[in-house]
Amino acid sequence: MKCVFVQIRCRPGTAYKVAEEIVLREIHSELFSTSGEFDLLLKLYIPDDADVGLYINDNLMDVDGIERTLTTLTFKAF
Repeated sequence: MKCVFVQIRCRPGTAYKVAEEIVLREIHSELFSTSGEFDLLLKLYIPDDADVGLYINDNLMDVDGIERTLTTLTFKAF
């Protein structure tokens, strides 16, 4: 499994609705509200044989209210 972090910017006033929709999909390990440029931080594990971009596109990007995402791939946990 690949650990991936996705920062999510939501349309104004939709962060809680976006978070609720993500939680219902049960694709995440952890989901946090954040301050700053992005509204949510999503931690998820993607199967090793899956294409990261396609996985995120198919499982996340159709959530209404998401304006933009920033994906960070991880390599090694210490």
